[in-house]
Amino acid sequence: MAGEVKLLNLPNILTLSRIAAVPIVVFLLLFESKQNCFWAAFIFTAAAMTDWLDGYLARKWGVVTILGKFLDPLADKLIVMAALIMLIPLDRVPAWAVFVILGRELIVSGIRSIASSEGIVIAASDLGKYKTIFQMIAIVGLLLHYRYHWFFGVQFDFLYPSLHNAGIFIFYISLFLTVWSGGDYFVKFFKVFAKN
Repeated sequence: MAGEVKLLNLPNILTLSRIAAVPIVVFLLLFESKQNCFWAAFIFTAAAMTDWLDGYLARKWGVVTILGKFLDPLADKLIVMAALIMLIPLDRVPAWAVFVILGRELIVSGIRSIASSEGIVIAASDLGKYKTIFQMIAIVGLLLHYRYHWFFGVQFDFLYPSLHNAGIFIFYISLFLTVWSGGDYFVKFFKVFAKN
């Protein structure tokens, strides 16, 4: 019974909701339109906000679980990679850059698994957190993509760049942080194993 309570605590449910958002975002982008992209961005943003909320609640309420520790980074990777992969055929992100991000995630996961099998924990750096934040902000801009004219339909294009341009700029910042944080994991990995 205790296991069931831990599984169904609110932080874990929020994490699971982030995973559940993945197929919805994918479905909306399969039938790309300005409206669908808006809703995909809305759902992605809501899911991204749970990334902070579930960890905060788990720590505050003292309900940090092994399941939560496993699912939280998995949920982040799933929703980020799903959105980026779906953006490739829409020509909003370069495929090579998405491959670099995916490669980094696989390599870092491998490093963590090797270290864990030896009973060694490689602490996550702030770089990895910043990388995820910039990725999520960039993806929101890239999902919205289009120019949106508010203020009673008045044309404001001469003042504001498209959301796509803002998104791609932030995306390249996140790409730099992705490579940097991946290199940081490599350095930590070799330093730890050099001592053993």
